[in-house]
Amino acid sequence: MFEKVNGKVVKVNVGMAGGVAARTGAMLFYTGDVSFAPHQIPGGQAMGGGGGLMRMAGRMMAGEHERTMLAQGTGEVHYGFAGLEVHVVHLQSGAMLRVEASRLLANTAGLQSSIVSVVSSGGGGGGGGGLMGALRGAATGALTGQGMFTTQLSGQGSAVLLAHGGFLELQVGGPNPIVVDPQAFVAAYGNVQTELKTALSWRDAVGRGAGEAMQLHCVGQGVVYVQASEEKL
Repeated sequence: MFEKVNGKVVKVNVGMAGGVAARTGAMLFYTGDVSFAPHQIPGGQAMGGGGGLMRMAGRMMAGEHERTMLAQGTGEVHYGFAGLEVHVVHLQSGAMLRVEASRLLANTAGLQSSIVSVVSSGGGGGGGGGLMGALRGAATGALTGQGMFTTQLSGQGSAVLLAHGGFLELQVGGPNPIVVDPQAFVAAYGNVQTELKTALSWRDAVGRGAGEAMQLHCVGQGVVYVQASEEKL
């Protein structure tokens, strides 16, 4: 549904796509009868209530989630952001895409979306859920430069990823895990489990580069998208 115009711009027929959710500021221009309205991904306010720690985790989640706008109508919209490289992913039924919030440009509105912790996603184990998982995610995020939360998309449709310096597509499914620097990680597609690991103590890890302190281990079946840079978007 999304079509690349060049390496940094995509276009989409909003009517045929059934609506498009895109990060605020990504719309470059459009033709036709298109309207735009604020859009909220489910999960962004999930921890907003409760006690002080729960409210803190909720504020972290809301702060990391990029604000989005929903485009509807009949027309064609061109999207791009900050001159970054773009890559289109077509989701098949039953597959799942987990993408860093800052690295998601747009997606078709029919996809089911939510916000989840990145400490251990896709059943990788060890991360824990709820408040403790969220707080552990805050600690690992501070060390690695990776966000505390990630956007999860599923269903049939398309999404557009962003990267600094271009994309690498790494096939997951061999006898050994794919080990990625968290700052270079963009997204994982398919049945991919991710888990942050370290060979250093938390005290030793502080002040070191993410590649030295923490690694993101990816196993299962699918594809991991990595940007050719450790530049944080």
